[in-house]
Amino acid sequence: MHTVLAGGVGAARYLLGALEAFDPAEVTAVVNVGDDITLHGLSISPDLDTCTYTLAGAIDPERGWGLVDESWQAMAELGRYGGESWFSLGDRDIGTHLYRTHRLGQGATLTEVTAEITAAWGLRCRLLPVTDDRIETRLTLVDGGEIGFQEYFVRLRHDVEVSSVRFVGAGEAVATDAALAAITEADTVVIAPSNPVVSIGPLLAVGGVDDAIRARRERNVAVSPIIGGKALKGPADRLLRELGEESSVLGVARRYRDLAATLVIDDIDRDLSDEIEAIGMRVIAMPTIMSEPGVAAALARACHAAGGSR
Repeated sequence: MHTVLAGGVGAARYLLGALEAFDPAEVTAVVNVGDDITLHGLSISPDLDTCTYTLAGAIDPERGWGLVDESWQAMAELGRYGGESWFSLGDRDIGTHLYRTHRLGQGATLTEVTAEITAAWGLRCRLLPVTDDRIETRLTLVDGGEIGFQEYFVRLRHDVEVSSVRFVGAGEAVATDAALAAITEADTVVIAPSNPVVSIGPLLAVGGVDDAIRARRERNVAVSPIIGGKALKGPADRLLRELGEESSVLGVARRYRDLAATLVIDDIDRDLSDEIEAIGMRVIAMPTIMSEPGVAAALARACHAAGGSR
C-alpha cells in the first residue's frame, strides 16, 4: 500500500501521479482536516474536496480548487442580502457541502461521509480524514489577534505576517483506526509536497499520528514543497521564515528528519544534497514540479521505491 499524508493542491497533484503509477486500490491518502470550516451552516472540508475533485478530473484547472464549469448564483444572492461572501462556494460545490452537512447531522462520521462522496465520484483510491474529531488551525498575527486558517488564506489572501500557529482541539482529537492502519500497514508512507506548517502540521498534531510516523521512519519519504527557496503555490515559504525556520530544502529537512529517512528534492536544489545528508536524511534529486505529464507518476514511483525497499 502507498499511503500519502496529504493536504491541498500539491498533495492532490502527487496523488494523481500515484494513481497513474499504481493500482488505485493500493493508494490511500490521510488528509488534513485542520482547514475545515463551518460557514452558512455548511460543513466544508477544503482539502478533502480538493483531492476528491482533482482525482475525479473535475477540479477547476485555473483556480486549482472548486469544480470546473461552475456557476455562482447562490453567492450572488448571498451578496444581495449582505451575507458573508468572502469564501466563494460554487453552486455545484454547495451540493457537496449540503450532503456532508446532512449526513453528519444524521450521525455519520466524516470518514463515512468521505467514503460516500468519493464513491459517488467513482474514485477507487481511499481518502481518509485523519480524524473524525473537530480540529482547527489558528494563526496569531504579528499585528495582533488570532484568526482561523480560511480567514488567513482566503479573506486576507495570506498577505499578513504570522507569529505562531496552533491546532485547536488536536490535543483531544484521536486519529481514526483507518488512518492509523493506513500508516502502519503501508509499504511506503509519503509526506506530500504540502505546506509543512498548516497542511502537514495539523495531521501530525492529531493523537497517534506522530508516534506512528516516527515508528516507521526508515520507510517514510518526504517530498519538499520548497524549490529553489520558494513555494510553487501558497505561503509555505513565508510561513517557515515567519516562524524562524529556513525557507529551503534544508529547512524542510530539519522539520522532517525525525519523521522520514529520505527527502526528495528538485534538481534545482541538487547542490544542497550533501548538507541534507549531513543532518541524517538520504536524498533523491529529480524533477518535482508536477506541471508536465508523467512527472508526478515518476515522482510517486521513486518515492515508493525509496520507502518500500528498506
